Amino acid sequence: MSRSKPVGARRLLHASRNSWFGLSDTFRSEAAFRQELVLMALAGIAMWLLDLDPLACALLIATLGLVLVAELLNTGIEAVVDRVGPEWHPLSRKAKDAGSAAVTVSLAVHAGVWLCVL
Repeated sequence: MSRSKPVGARRLLHASRNSWFGLSDTFRSEAAFRQELVLMALAGIAMWLLDLDPLACALLIATLGLVLVAELLNTGIEAVVDRVGPEWHPLSRKAKDAGSAAVTVSLAVHAGVWLCVL
């Protein structure tokens, strides 16, 4: 017998709980995620000190959000690959390298926005 999936507000509650678990687990297990949160705090301080206009702040916050999204997805990819098995495989490397590249590209985009803003 299959379990029925929650609907409505209950589904939203379950999804929110799962999202919180994903965020908190990534925070605990990934140093890079914690470092990116520090980067976000430092960027916020810099935006305040530089008295940037609201559009520039919005762009910087959005690109930092993308960095965090990329890190969360990269963590998920790594977890799935590690779950499959510990042995080396070219497709495992490809998946992990692509996830890492996504984080790097998102950081480069954020740095590029900073260069444009300054």
